[in-house]
Amino acid sequence: MPLPHSMRAIEITQPGGPEVLGLAERPIPPLSAQQVLIRVAAAGVNRPDAMQRRGVYPPPPGASDIPGLEIAGTVAALGDNVHHLSIGEPVCALVTGGGYAEFCAASAALCLPIPDDFDFIQAAALPETFFTVWSNVFDRAHLSAGETLLIHGGGSGIGTTAIQLAKAFGARVFVTAGSDAKCEFCRQLGADAAINYQSQDFADQVRHLTDKQGVDVILDMIGGDYLPKNLKCLANDGRLVQIAIQHGAKAEVDLWQIMLKRLTLTGSTLRARDDLFKQQIAWKLREKVWPLLASGKIRPVIDSVFTLNDAGKAHERLESGQHIGKIILKV
Repeated sequence: MPLPHSMRAIEITQPGGPEVLGLAERPIPPLSAQQVLIRVAAAGVNRPDAMQRRGVYPPPPGASDIPGLEIAGTVAALGDNVHHLSIGEPVCALVTGGGYAEFCAASAALCLPIPDDFDFIQAAALPETFFTVWSNVFDRAHLSAGETLLIHGGGSGIGTTAIQLAKAFGARVFVTAGSDAKCEFCRQLGADAAINYQSQDFADQVRHLTDKQGVDVILDMIGGDYLPKNLKCLANDGRLVQIAIQHGAKAEVDLWQIMLKRLTLTGSTLRARDDLFKQQIAWKLREKVWPLLASGKIRPVIDSVFTLNDAGKAHERLESGQHIGKIILKV
């Protein structure tokens, strides 16, 4: 089937709210020798997309200005050096941009097979959150079986993924969430305890739940005023991993706590890392996580699905804070 010369895509017409997302016609993206062209069936919606829309998180050099960091679909064309994939093969992929479109260029090394019995909607919910959680919780923070993980934002796409992965690998899991309904959902998903941060002080609750010992690892998307409480929540030799800063980038740090409890404070962003780094994560996911997806032991949580034309409504849903799990665009 010949490729068209143009495609529908979502553009950010100017920095601003969800209303600045507009449907446009764009050329089909060119391919490098190491890339494939994917005919996109579905794309995940993530907070970095909203940050890019607001003008505070520009794409890295060389990346598409079209938002969208994860896609699922079928391979439509191959770069000259790609030999392990074939035209028509269904895949999901982590991309640096371009996902909100009918076609998207992706590094062949960052394409993963769609697990058995998964549709494109479910597959599009996998790359961004699973790459992020594995890289930060397991590679960076070295969460081990028998340890305790505290996840802030347990009802988010990252949170629902982290709950399931941590439990699958033998950890005890606590979460914070903003409503009793979200807390109950997290418990049903496998969390050992869920704390409603609207009505409870999470640091006090963690001290109670751990007999004042604290947790081993914290996965935090909030930052700002959460940092002092996070330090109080950590056990000796605890590790805090910062992956977003919804409450701001600055906070006052009690260095005594870091020294006395031998704490590790770290963090990362994934989008700007090179393909070799991301490929190493992809290998680990395929080996350790994809069998769990294929067996049904873990599944992505889908909150809602919008059409490509309704990308603005998808962003409104994301920023409302009411969603549980992933928001997906059906292309």
